[in-house]
Amino acid sequence: MRRRIVTIVTLVVLIALAGIVYYRYYYVFGDGVKAGTMNYFVHKGYMFKTYEGRIIQSGIRTQPQGSVQSNEFMFSVTDERVAQQLNNNAGGYLKLHYKEYFHTLPWRGVSRYVVDSVVSAEPLNPAQP
Repeated sequence: MRRRIVTIVTLVVLIALAGIVYYRYYYVFGDGVKAGTMNYFVHKGYMFKTYEGRIIQSGIRTQPQGSVQSNEFMFSVTDERVAQQLNNNAGGYLKLHYKEYFHTLPWRGVSRYVVDSVVSAEPLNPAQP
């Protein structure tokens, strides 16, 4: 009887731990689209090479100290195809679809925001006909 109780308690604890890990690291908390001019995109890392980028969004925000700075959206990319699209459109105006997670994983990047597709990409200075 005691062995059965220990087995049931162990199973409940393992299921609860699996649920917590899923919720903290794999559950998509939110998703959306951000738009701006990409000014930074790099492939870096020691053990896990990840793509990291930053776009500057139009508008400004004020800091509590009264200073003004541009809105920056820092993100990670896990899909090689999306990374190639971003590399090809460096400096352009981009609309990016992203997923937001509660916490990061080393192989997913350093940001909680993971871009999974490029909605649209426009060159910064389109060629004149």
